[in-house]
This record gives sequence, structure tokens and C-alpha cells, in this order.
Amino acid sequence: MAIIKPFKALRPLATLAKQIAARPYDVLNSEEARVEAKDNPYSFLHITKSEIDLSPGVDIHGAIVYEKAKQNLEKFIREGILFHEEKPCYYLYQLIMNGRSQTGLVCVSSIEDYFNDVIKKHEFTRPEKEKDRIDHMMALQAQTGNVFLAYRDVDQINELVNQWKNHHQPVYDFAGDDKVQHSIWIINEEGSIASISKLFREKVPSTYIADGHHRAASAARVSNLMIENEPSKYFLTTIFPASELAILDYNRLVKDLNGLTPEEFLRKLETDFIIETTDLPFSPGELHQFGIYLDHQWYRLESKEGTFSNDPIGILDVTILSDNILNKILGIKDQRTDTRIDFVGGIRGLPELEKRVDSGELKVAFSLHPVSIRQLFDIADSGNVMPPKSTWFEPKLRDGLLTHTFS
Repeated sequence: MAIIKPFKALRPLATLAKQIAARPYDVLNSEEARVEAKDNPYSFLHITKSEIDLSPGVDIHGAIVYEKAKQNLEKFIREGILFHEEKPCYYLYQLIMNGRSQTGLVCVSSIEDYFNDVIKKHEFTRPEKEKDRIDHMMALQAQTGNVFLAYRDVDQINELVNQWKNHHQPVYDFAGDDKVQHSIWIINEEGSIASISKLFREKVPSTYIADGHHRAASAARVSNLMIENEPSKYFLTTIFPASELAILDYNRLVKDLNGLTPEEFLRKLETDFIIETTDLPFSPGELHQFGIYLDHQWYRLESKEGTFSNDPIGILDVTILSDNILNKILGIKDQRTDTRIDFVGGIRGLPELEKRVDSGELKVAFSLHPVSIRQLFDIADSGNVMPPKSTWFEPKLRDGLLTHTFS
């Protein structure tokens, strides 16, 4: 059963919350972060993407970057921009995007649950991305990146959450530049804290990593490096009921055609797919459909019968793409480590795929139909894993509002 605890969050003054709140470190590159934090000395990007305060071109994984992040965090604390909660609390984090609301419980989850599969995974991780977050956490002695978990709805938990929101005022309540509304409540009453811990311990057999496999894996490794440190035995999570979540597509781009001409590549696709050209960008509306953008032209693909299996992994479109195109034709065997492939979350839209292919940076783009939350749970429960970067959740939690420190 799920073991969670309240914690003493490091959090911002209410008057500065909107300025501090920053998009997650892994959805922005350095240039985008530099632009986003421009003229905002309070942006948490100065801590999560601290290369923006150093010379352009600096090695973003160099020791100087992590040291700068540490200095910036210490400065925020020293100047009272961030402060620690006086006692361990739970927090509720509500996001509203395009009229759809979702509320998660912010807590710290047991690292032991990560190792013993009470916290279930559905993706492998990439070693270089783990190392980046390990180095960041070790330098700061803090976990700034929230891990997004999901669980099957429990009526008593939903009722408690709704009751607290209805009878208390949020400590933070603001809309970001992207129009997403962010609201946070503090649960600081001992009886409610005890009830939440008990409900998860008795009613929630498993939680599932929805977004943040690298953050979770890195936190687990940091715990092993800081074996005498009690706070590091838990990691920062926000846990959402499944009924409130939606998954977007997670699209792929590839740098080259593995020595093939565009015509040869398209001919090879005909073995497993029905191919049609389309005048408009193609976003698949059904399973087993794919969009391809190549040489300024969009194509609609549909898998032929008998070209994929119907087991929980084989039926996924990300698996079909991996097996019948990336591996079979383009020679990409391991998406975790192959530098020829890149991933773009569906929130950026199909124009982002066109932009990157038309620039010459990438050769071909693939648009996919999103995985469902039920498929995610079924795969994690079966002990299998999806190809990397199979799910994209929106809206994203903001960094900087609630941080877990190791001291």
C-alpha cells in the first residue's frame, strides 16, 4: 500500500508566487528559459535552468551550472523570497486548463515504494538525464522537480479533498501567461493529515508514475547516495485521481532516413501501412493511425491488419511505430540512447514538427494518437514498459511553488 508523508515545503511568499512559478526544467531548452526568465529575477528558472545566468554556450551539465543553481537557491532563501513551512503539511494543487480542472495531493512518497513497485513505472529512463537531476539535487540538497503520480479513484479521498477546498482559501491562486489557473491549499490540521495518510495506506495499493520517470529515478539514486539522510528517503510527488487526468500525444522526430531516399523510405512503409498524402497536417483521431511529415508533405498512415500484436504493449501505437518504422526501417534500436531521435509533446502542436523538419535539423516527423490512462495502468500492472516518451500530460505542475529539501 502507498506510504506518503506531509513535509515542510520550501515555498514562496504569496505576493511573489506567480513570478517565481516556472515551467518544468525539461519542457524548455536553455534559450527558451533565458527568454522566459528575462526581466524576472524571481523566476525559479534561475534555479532549475541556472545556465541562463551564465555565458551562452556553457556546458549545461557542467559543475559551474549546478553551483550557480545552489547559489541562486541560497540567495532566494537568504532574502526571504522562499521560506520553510513551520510544520509538516499536505498541500492540494489544482490546475484549470481550458475549463477542465484537476486536483492533486502534494506530499512526499516513500523511496522504498519506488524500489518495491508500489509506485509503478511504465517507461525506462535515459542515463544522461538521470545524472543531470542527480547532480542538481546533490548540489542543492533539495528536490525541485515534482513527480506526477496517478491512482485509481478512492471516493473517501475525493470527498476529503473537495471538502477542504470548499471550506478553506488557497494560499496561492493565479493564472500563468498560458492562461492555466494554479491554486494551492495548505492542509495543516492534524486530524485531516492523519486521515489522508491512513486512507492512502489502506485504500491505495499502488500509484503510477504519469510524468517524471527521470525525476523519480534520480531521487531514488540520491537516496542511496545519502543513506543517513532521513528526508532523502522520500521524494516530492503530486498524486492525482485517474478520473481527472488526460493524456496528450507524444510525437517523434528523426534526424535521417538511415541512408534511404524519401521515395525508398515511403516504399518500405507500404509493407505494413496504407499510405495517403494529405494537404493538411494530420493528427491521428483513432488508434493505429499515424501522421508523417517529410519533405514539406504530410502523409496519413494506417496499420494493416496482422502487422501488430494485440497484447497490452504490442497494441500501442508507440510500439507499432517503434517496431515497424523506427527499428525495422530506420535502424533505431534503443530510443533511450539513440541520438538520432527526438521527442515533442503534443502541447506544442503539429507546427512544431513542421518547423523542426523544415529547418533541416530533423528529416522526418511522426504524429501519434495518445495513450489512454487505462492503457498506462494496465501496462504498469503487467510489469511491462512502454517505449520511452509515450505519454504527455497537460497542464504541467509549476516548479518553485513547493520544494522538498534534504535538511
